[in-house]
Amino acid sequence: MTWLQVILDTEATKVDEISDALVAIGSISVTWLDAKDQPLYEPSLDTTPLWEYTKIIALFEDEIDITQLQLLNLPAYQIQTLEDKEWVRVWMDDFHPMQFGEQVWICPSWQTPPAPQAINIILDPGLAFGTGTHSTTALCLEWLDKQKSFANKTVIDYGCGSGILAITVAKLGAKHIWAVDNDPQALESTENNSKNNKVEKLITPVLPNQLPTNIKVDYILANILATPLINLAPLLAKHLNSKAKIILSGILQEQTTSIITAYQPYCEIEETKEQDGWMLIVGKMID
Repeated sequence: MTWLQVILDTEATKVDEISDALVAIGSISVTWLDAKDQPLYEPSLDTTPLWEYTKIIALFEDEIDITQLQLLNLPAYQIQTLEDKEWVRVWMDDFHPMQFGEQVWICPSWQTPPAPQAINIILDPGLAFGTGTHSTTALCLEWLDKQKSFANKTVIDYGCGSGILAITVAKLGAKHIWAVDNDPQALESTENNSKNNKVEKLITPVLPNQLPTNIKVDYILANILATPLINLAPLLAKHLNSKAKIILSGILQEQTTSIITAYQPYCEIEETKEQDGWMLIVGKMID
């Protein structure tokens, strides 16, 4: 079976109207993409921002009557034929184990880890909440790798997502990790991934309001975004032991000063590192 893709560019104000019209004539899916390379880094809560110029891709079964498109008064569009494929196999073939630092690897479940004696985190791509492909996660994994061991350490992974960082420190020897996220689906993902990696006894997934207020830990990992990191500074600092470290990411390079200003009352900034315009900031608790 073949499929037809209808592809067009439009203004953000017309995206909903055009998408609804395409669905009305039989589109089985509509995808929105950036048409002019305009980044949307940190949207406000409860908003779904769109690019000023948005590319719409609508997928149809090949039996569609093309004349219906002509009745919609669409902007200029093109039609492409999409050959049917075993898309799951294509997706699996495109993903390979990734190495971070010397000993940490992220490996898909269907492949044998290339370095069996390394710290191998089994995590399939395509899952929500982070699989190591973004610069912010890569920065965190590479930093964790440099520490070599977290033996007998306690950790909070704040904004745990898939659990990738929590699982990594568990495999590096951490005694216990609190995996915190405000999205129940992220906590479910963390729980499932920790079981797949046989470290579920070391990781406790919780909502923010379930994190015990009196616990103090040796490390806090927070790969989120700049605004929540700034707002969370006093709360996260309360959970740090004397000389504990906090590792912050999800920060654009131009947001570095704001983050450092927010955490300097509590931490001595020890390290900053940039990758592809994103930053990692490491602080050590002030006695």
